[in-house]
Amino acid sequence: MNWNDGEKLRIMLADDHPMFREGLTASLGSVPEFEVVGEASGGEEAVRLAQQLQPDIILMDINMPGKNGIEATRDIVWHSPHIGILILTMFDDDASVFSAMRAGARGYLLKGANKQEIVRALQAVGSGEAIFSASIARRMMFYFDALTNKPAEPLFPELSDREREVLEWIAKGHDNAFIARKLGLSLKTVRNHVSNILNKLQVVDRAQAILMAREAGLGQP
Repeated sequence: MNWNDGEKLRIMLADDHPMFREGLTASLGSVPEFEVVGEASGGEEAVRLAQQLQPDIILMDINMPGKNGIEATRDIVWHSPHIGILILTMFDDDASVFSAMRAGARGYLLKGANKQEIVRALQAVGSGEAIFSASIARRMMFYFDALTNKPAEPLFPELSDREREVLEWIAKGHDNAFIARKLGLSLKTVRNHVSNILNKLQVVDRAQAILMAREAGLGQP
């Protein structure tokens, strides 16, 4: 969908509160480039009217009787991917936000948004953009930032930090006496670590442990 200047943006409302729909219809009806072409009071009706009316955008509530707004969004986007869905709801929890995004919604606003914010969001979705209220956008940034900065899973997680350190030196080809001096440990302690490493990696000897460690990237110069 890509809304062109000079054409009215055809909008459908899906919300189970008649007074809210009535107020929103009156508010959007005062915007010259908007045309409210239909109203649905539930998810099933939203899916049916979407196929019948083919609006440009649907302002969709989440909590509706029967099929909820996320399920309705998924059905509508599946059958009519050109229709933009802008969620307008009271729910700001992560599960609702990300479920709506996965269902194919192009935007997510909270019902506390004022008319100017809703108009701007409709224009953005009508132009093919994705838009979120400020609080939702911040939450998504934190979420994706946390994913990006998530620490990598350590190699050989079954080993302790000290055992991984010993394995690193083994992979470099050093014997137990060298490792003991390097790490400030007794020779017996190093032997115990080596024995634990072989058991935990389920290899029969030191050579197999070296091979496994080097294949994982340990022991590099």
